[in-house]
Amino acid sequence: MSNAFSALIWWVVPAIGLIGALGYVTWVSKFEGKYQQETQRSVGQFQRFQDSLRDSQARDEVEDGGSLEAPGEINLDSAPPTQKPSRISVIRPDAN
Repeated sequence: MSNAFSALIWWVVPAIGLIGALGYVTWVSKFEGKYQQETQRSVGQFQRFQDSLRDSQARDEVEDGGSLEAPGEINLDSAPPTQKPSRISVIRPDAN
């Protein structure tokens, strides 16, 4: 290898790295806020969608004459007449 080629490598490679690093820092500082705002806006829109869905479901439940219950609760009185649960009697052995 010639001395000129070695000098070129030792000066050009770090210069390209420095330019790339400065370009990256500039790009991040200029556009990071924009992408962060878009993400926050998307999260906010999704939360509003969830809230409106919950509100509409609660409104539909009230319009149907049901009561508002916590998710997972079962109200046996609100079941349709054809699907009311039957009473099950448990026979316990006599304790002597």
